[in-house]
Amino acid sequence: MSGKVNRLFIQSILLYVFASLTVLAKPVSSADVVKVEFRSSTDKINAGSIARFAVLISINKGWHVNSYMPVSDELITTKIDLVTKEGIILINTQYPKGKSVKFSFTNKPLDVYEGNVIIFFSVRFSEHFKLGTDTLGAVLTVQACDDRVCLAPSEIYLKIPIQVVGKEEKVTEINQEIFSSYTEKDFVVTQKENPIEDMFNRKGSLLAFLAIFALGLALNLTPCVYPMLSVTVSLFGSQSDQALIRIFIKSVIYVLGIATMYSILGVTAALSGGLFGGWLQSPWVLAGIAFLLFLLALSSFGLYHIQLPFWLTSRIDISKGSGFIALYLSGLVVGIFAAPCAGPPVIALLTFVATTRNVTLGFWIFFIFALGLGLPYLILGTFSGLLKKIPKSGSWLVWIEHIFGVILIGAGLFYLLLAISPKDVIYVVPITLVAGGVFLGFIDSAGNEQALLRKIKWVFGIVVVLIGILQASSLKRESIKWEKYSDSAYEEAVENGMPVLIDFYADWCIPCIELDQNTWTDPEVINATKDMLRLKVDLTVFDSRESEAIRKKFNISGVPTIVFIRPDGTEAIDSRIVGYVSPKEFIGYLKQAMSQN
Repeated sequence: MSGKVNRLFIQSILLYVFASLTVLAKPVSSADVVKVEFRSSTDKINAGSIARFAVLISINKGWHVNSYMPVSDELITTKIDLVTKEGIILINTQYPKGKSVKFSFTNKPLDVYEGNVIIFFSVRFSEHFKLGTDTLGAVLTVQACDDRVCLAPSEIYLKIPIQVVGKEEKVTEINQEIFSSYTEKDFVVTQKENPIEDMFNRKGSLLAFLAIFALGLALNLTPCVYPMLSVTVSLFGSQSDQALIRIFIKSVIYVLGIATMYSILGVTAALSGGLFGGWLQSPWVLAGIAFLLFLLALSSFGLYHIQLPFWLTSRIDISKGSGFIALYLSGLVVGIFAAPCAGPPVIALLTFVATTRNVTLGFWIFFIFALGLGLPYLILGTFSGLLKKIPKSGSWLVWIEHIFGVILIGAGLFYLLLAISPKDVIYVVPITLVAGGVFLGFIDSAGNEQALLRKIKWVFGIVVVLIGILQASSLKRESIKWEKYSDSAYEEAVENGMPVLIDFYADWCIPCIELDQNTWTDPEVINATKDMLRLKVDLTVFDSRESEAIRKKFNISGVPTIVFIRPDGTEAIDSRIVGYVSPKEFIGYLKQAMSQN
């Protein structure tokens, strides 16, 4: 009897061990069914060059992972991320197109990878990268599923050994049977080299910072900075201080306030790893800016004088040269005016800083950028106070101040319409020109006691009104007939080999409005795009779930962005447009995109 019991006991132990081994053999995470290797296109890497790498993924039979562009945001995306390292920049990643497969647990097919797939990426190495052996770090994110269950997502860490040599040393190409397929066709291109990255990489930090300073200076050509002119004149023109060196120091403090506002942009982008400024899209913020501009405009017409509270003015007297804190705070506020006009330079800066996540670099990039933006106001602030020294200039100054008041009213109306009715913003300029020309030329009594000034006012009024009428007549031109973006329309065009033009825009985007007004109404542009599917994507609510999904699909960093899809279904990545372009420039990009097919 005891022998039987012993046999049963041994059998039970063996069954338990077998069952345990079976459980242990069963995959518990995605890393258990996904094997990863890497390959390089050369045996060594020249400093200052671009190196290409391939991540070879092998998925066990019966399993799959989601593609880079899954059909739902809830699904875990397969993606490769490069670990940040000084002296290298990820400039391009290409994922294979997924396979559409219907599974028993889904109502519609999923976009997945099965079997063996390859992800390619390119890295630019700085000319100053330390020579010798080193490693690149990368993280592959995957989630594996079969027809019944999905395993826990995995982050598979890769260490890629590299050998960096001098620029002149010879390197040998290897693994060309793999890299011969590294082309745009049949791949999803996810990144394009950022122009700011290119400046730092190719030109070095000194020249890159000089270029960023120039970008800030160029931002003064955008319409959002016009209110800053009149605000600066109002702040400094009313001061009794006549010491040039003291006025200059005040102007420096004022510009430092502007610089601080933009430095906050850079630090926030570096800390968050994303674009900053979404709060400026809020109708409440835009309406608040409009209200402030209207108050400043009424002050320009002499209806009242804006004064600080007594508890503050008792300690800070701007007119006597001690109001540094007040001027610094004024610079902070004034810096906000230009932010909604952030065009391609600012988008490129924010994208670069968000990618590097380097707080110190982010601060200095935007600080230098803001100094470029603030240079004209340093000069204007320094010499605005000297206007009062011009003999017999009272009537002129009053009329000039009224001109600034009209500009402020137009700017306030601009921001107000951005908040409540963005589509009507295009009417602000002609209305302001016509109404302002009539008022300043024929109704305003300032300077009428001087015959010469009265005649100048008449000529000024007539010219401004005529410009306003011409501006209004240009708004009635025919424009491109756009279709609202939908996945089905886009996919149908790709399947039929039809080229696609996609315009990503937002109601609060100033360059988008300029495109609508100037480029999309040009007859040559309309005719050149007539055989394309022309889609518009509304990203007004930039951080919404729907916007985030389509931004991720097309790798959109900001608006306006114009994307060309060729007849073979691939994007002409080198022809992608970020920011406003003239009709002639657009035609050039279009020809370049279609010639690459």
